[in-house]
Amino acid sequence: MDIQKIVADVVAKLTSNPDLIKSFLSNPVQLLEKTFGIDLPDEQINQVIEGVKGKIDLKQFGLDDVTKAAGLLGKPVHEKV
Repeated sequence: MDIQKIVADVVAKLTSNPDLIKSFLSNPVQLLEKTFGIDLPDEQINQVIEGVKGKIDLKQFGLDDVTKAAGLLGKPVHEKV
């Protein structure tokens, strides 16, 4: 299974459809399985998800706010006071 090819294909489809990118950010596994027909073991699906997250430009989708983007990506945002 060529993970890099899958990542490239998914990124190409996501970036052409903002609704898909938002669905991916909220539930990537479900989107990959249902929309793209990708059914991989957890380790490989996680590699695809991380690869896609690393290649998408959140600013392109109006997600340049760090707090909002981090929340959508499932990463906690910690502010130092």
